[in-house]
Amino acid sequence: MSLIVIGSVAYDGVETPHGKVDRMLGGAATYISLASSYFTKVGIVGVVGDDFAQEDHDLLTGHGVDTEGLERVPGKTFFWQGKYTPDMNDRETLVTDLNVFADFEPKLPASYLESKYLLLGNIQPRLQRMVRQQMKNVKLAGGDTMNFWISDFREELLATIRDWDFLLINDGEARMLSGETNLKKAAAKILAMGPHTVVIKRGEFGACLFRKDSYFIVPGYILENVFDPTGAGDCFAGGFIGYLAQQGFDIEGKIDRHELSRAVIYGSVMGSFCCERFGVERFRTLKRAEIDARFEEFRQFTSF
Repeated sequence: MSLIVIGSVAYDGVETPHGKVDRMLGGAATYISLASSYFTKVGIVGVVGDDFAQEDHDLLTGHGVDTEGLERVPGKTFFWQGKYTPDMNDRETLVTDLNVFADFEPKLPASYLESKYLLLGNIQPRLQRMVRQQMKNVKLAGGDTMNFWISDFREELLATIRDWDFLLINDGEARMLSGETNLKKAAAKILAMGPHTVVIKRGEFGACLFRKDSYFIVPGYILENVFDPTGAGDCFAGGFIGYLAQQGFDIEGKIDRHELSRAVIYGSVMGSFCCERFGVERFRTLKRAEIDARFEEFRQFTSF
């Protein structure tokens, strides 16, 4: 495998102004793996219950995602249900049933241990650190976190991200982690915590990439209809790391900042496609040619 993705594989129930779906494939690792599969070979590490449908497993393998690290155990798969506000900038969590995910301990197959790229989805910092320590030959490693880990497991989180090359985080979490309201100041503080690159996701307003010597800002892609933003941030992560893995880059190894900018654009592209349908449905028909065409569209509308 070129890229290993760790995180949740779940079923979601979602209600937006465009409709309601009671049960659909979701989870951070699912979205990241599908998005990155358009760029590189991916191995997924997660856990599902015995209710995990064969058609959902087939969707992953149909995209070339290796599922040797996807553990199946007795019980039910992680389930989340939420309802979005009319503008879809916020959501209310209605149900969180961790089920088999409550006891998740990532198990990496031997064939994954030599992989060069690692994306650690939003799980306990202790587990993220445990996986990172097993991957001895990684060229590029990083991941995501959330407000719960920042507030209740701060020291553990800081010890974890100290060894990361990049951190992907939304604007609210960046302010919370850094204690700064200004995003430029927030990024500077986070960079001092260890990562060489910080990407701050801003939802429909785009994303900002910060390094110690440069920064890059991209707007969000304007869709006429946003059906479901669930998983968009994870698809951003998949596009970002997937492109860098495709190019064979190493953040410490003199990676050109323009290539990092392109990775952010590809992340934004993948996030935008995710929002066009409920859940992972868009990935059932999405082709690489469409991705590259939207990348060029980004190039055109940001050129001046």
